[in-house]
Amino acid sequence: MFKILVIDEETRPADALAAKAASLKVEVHLVPTLEEGQRVSQEGGFDIILMRDIVAGRPSCNIIQELKSVPSIPEILLYTSGGDPQHAELALEGGAWDYIIDAAPEKVLPDMVKRVVRYRRNKNRSVEEEQRQVREQLHEHGIIGSSAAIQNCLNLVARVGQSDASVLITGETGTGKELFATAIHNISARSTRNMTIIDCAALPSTLVESILFGHAKGSFTGADKSQKGLVKQADGGTLFLDEIGEMPLEIQKKFLRVLQEQKYLPVGSSTPETSNFRLIAATNKHLEDMVEKGEFRGDLLFRLKTFHLELPPLRIRKIDVAELAYYFRNLYSKRHKLHKKKLSTDYLMTLNQYEWPGNVRELFQAVEYSFTDAQDSTILESAHLPVNIRLAVTKQKLRRSDQSPRVPQRELPENLAIMPTIKEDRDKTIQEQERRYLERLLKLSDGDIKQCCKTAGLSRSRLYDLLKKHDLSQKTTTLHSREEE
Repeated sequence: MFKILVIDEETRPADALAAKAASLKVEVHLVPTLEEGQRVSQEGGFDIILMRDIVAGRPSCNIIQELKSVPSIPEILLYTSGGDPQHAELALEGGAWDYIIDAAPEKVLPDMVKRVVRYRRNKNRSVEEEQRQVREQLHEHGIIGSSAAIQNCLNLVARVGQSDASVLITGETGTGKELFATAIHNISARSTRNMTIIDCAALPSTLVESILFGHAKGSFTGADKSQKGLVKQADGGTLFLDEIGEMPLEIQKKFLRVLQEQKYLPVGSSTPETSNFRLIAATNKHLEDMVEKGEFRGDLLFRLKTFHLELPPLRIRKIDVAELAYYFRNLYSKRHKLHKKKLSTDYLMTLNQYEWPGNVRELFQAVEYSFTDAQDSTILESAHLPVNIRLAVTKQKLRRSDQSPRVPQRELPENLAIMPTIKEDRDKTIQEQERRYLERLLKLSDGDIKQCCKTAGLSRSRLYDLLKKHDLSQKTTTLHSREEE
């Protein structure tokens, strides 16, 4: 039996699937909110997840990465009666199987699910086991992390690594573009041959063509002998073009021909050379914007982008910071034959609060700095981190403190006999703050139930429960009346 999760406030799509569950050989589960869908998906091992495009005012496309990060890697389908081009783009780029637009989605979903079930059933289990082994290899290469963002990257690398397809790796400085490129090469069929790395930003403008394609003897002043270029050096292996956005336009045209024909002419030669290589390119620039400005060739971008691997910045994968810190500690200790130092709670807390503009590379440098600063200390404390990191975290705390609303402190009884327990006092404070929030929410939304749910991130039933709990029933009635109108 294949397990299907439906995330929708309405029950018709799930009912339509449940009616054909026996023939489809599926088990259908329904949840009404995206929050509950995320929670259930982490526990349930679902094969297929169906979501309405908008659930309780929130776009479903925003949680696709989290849903696909579980071991079962479910197929995701979004459906809608109206549709939104931006949501469709985000859904498909995020890895959704399909974005279904139909006036009555419940009528077409059973047939769509039938096709997806057939696909899942025919999946080669040996391929899945192979991909699991690949992910283990990637971990050995230092690519680690349990966040949804990094797991999706690992899944893509595992799928495309053993193919010969071109891969474009994008991401901010320090996110590990070269590390991922090396990992892709190492798990490919070309791993026994060269991986030739070319830093396009470091190529001298007058010698770019000669360095890439080689030259014949006497082709220019100083060319006293023939020279093979880096493209030839990559023959049979992988060619990694780092900072591809820095490649001059006139060279881009010639390089495109190499990709198309696997042939090229060295400088000053009339005899074509061949090179059979797998291409991986990387950049921290937005190549699409450069194409619009005429700074990069659109046809070359098309050839580079057979598969696109976008590496997430460390600030949106904070869950991985501690794991990376321990990994770098172990690596540094092993390299320098030092005893492993413990990481204090304050040290890890500071690492998690920092925004990491330099990403993973900056984190490694921070751990390295800490070892040097701590000297003989067996524990790394927050004080051992670089001053710029500690200062940035302190300023961040001060900004949050200035911006956060001041909650009035309740006066506690002076008689010890009637003093509440800390749990009782904490619960009462939370209840008071919760009531103030709801009153403010109702006031600012002018009683708009949909806006209330969207702003608070609550389902309608949960919102009504909270209003009833805090004796705001009159306002609850007002909201019901507005909806009926």
